Amino acid sequence: MDPILTIITRTLGAYIVIFFILRIMGKREIGEVGVFDLVIFLMLAEMAVISIENLDKGFFFSIIPMLLLLLIQRFTAHLSLKSQKAREILDGTSSILIEKGKINEREMRRQRYNIDDLLEQLHENGIQLVQDVEIAILEPTGKLSIFEKKNKPLDIFDPIIADGVIQQKTLQKMGKDENWLVEELAKQGYHDIKSIFYCSLNKDGSLYVDLNNTIQT
Repeated sequence: MDPILTIITRTLGAYIVIFFILRIMGKREIGEVGVFDLVIFLMLAEMAVISIENLDKGFFFSIIPMLLLLLIQRFTAHLSLKSQKAREILDGTSSILIEKGKINEREMRRQRYNIDDLLEQLHENGIQLVQDVEIAILEPTGKLSIFEKKNKPLDIFDPIIADGVIQQKTLQKMGKDENWLVEELAKQGYHDIKSIFYCSLNKDGSLYVDLNNTIQT
């Protein structure tokens, strides 16, 4: 058979095989890709390429590893349904990043999640202030689920301090300077800016401060 025609035929065949494998795996894998699912997808993609390019091997011989991956996925999916421990190992567990307006810095560091990532996710969900959040949960899929407080302040400002660093642009927008910030923090008993993980302005004009609990004292 002509090599070009063979490649075309194998490409169509690999597409059909992977299409049906993904359908059998279920809709969950398409909408919520966990680490284990991602590994399966990457291996399927690589095997599909090998089955197309390796003309020395028969096509049906090449799809045997794909079918094996399908069996593995179906087995682990069944195991996850039956066992909570298996779900935690295969899919991971959720992490609370914010609870009652307080940032969990230790969990953020464990998840390699910085303050900019967190604020970006909040802004994408229409939330400007951390203290407006009742709870924010980082799901095993990487999605951040956010639940707002019912009575949140109306004034919106960017963070004044983020990860121990003063945000000069925010002070400029407010018409304030560092001296004002230092004085206001001192009134509330805060004297070390580097120890502050997050700071913003409340509706009543006071400063909302979340200390960095990972700093050793």
